Amino acid sequence: MRSLTIRDLSKTYFDAYAGSHVDAVRGVSLEVTQGEFVSLVGPSGCGKTTILNMIAGFIPCSGGEIRLDGRAIHGPGPDRGVVFQSFALFPWKTVLDNVGFGPKMRGVPKAERDRTAREYLELVGLAHAADRYPNELSGGMQQRVGVARALANNPEVLLMDEPFASVDAQTRMTLQEELTRIWQERRPTIIFITHDVSEAVFLANRVIVLSKGQILDEVDIALPRPRVWDKLHEDAAFKSLSGKVLQLVRSA
Repeated sequence: MRSLTIRDLSKTYFDAYAGSHVDAVRGVSLEVTQGEFVSLVGPSGCGKTTILNMIAGFIPCSGGEIRLDGRAIHGPGPDRGVVFQSFALFPWKTVLDNVGFGPKMRGVPKAERDRTAREYLELVGLAHAADRYPNELSGGMQQRVGVARALANNPEVLLMDEPFASVDAQTRMTLQEELTRIWQERRPTIIFITHDVSEAVFLANRVIVLSKGQILDEVDIALPRPRVWDKLHEDAAFKSLSGKVLQLVRSA
């Protein structure tokens, strides 16, 4: 089975203002198996986004290694898709062309990439918006386009950095439910960063709690699927797991 393997990962920055080095990530080891949904949580500055950026290949690690299916990661690649907090869509391109951008860069013929783009727009419920431009869409719709664009590259791992943080609460809950549905249908490997403990527990199979650049603990989430807020909101097991993760985050 394919896996993402992280061994003794570290990242050190030089803080010019303080005149000293800062250990943002220290000795993190983690294995994520194919089709797993993992959430990373922890207080600001605990290293969540730094770890994700190293997995994405955006920044080099200072020590340790990251391997995807045994291959060392040294830079960005199409085997890893990224969905950011900002929608990061091309405003001059239609929704269809935004989603088809990755396949286009790989040299996929237009007819084929348009079919692929429409398939993923259908998956995220936006087939009707293919010919619109980003500024004609709501924030939630734009973020769905971002998810479709990342999936259209058929990545082995989907990296999501607080992708729902900038939308309203109701839209956020809808997007969370949509993401769990997409995960159940396609089973991509997902690493999801969030500050929201309830979001982490609702989405994931496993929640990793970080503190000061290290893994503090991890919690398995054995809640049944499909997951919808109407059923889970008052569920005793959900409340217990959320309370456990929250307690760990507060102690971090």
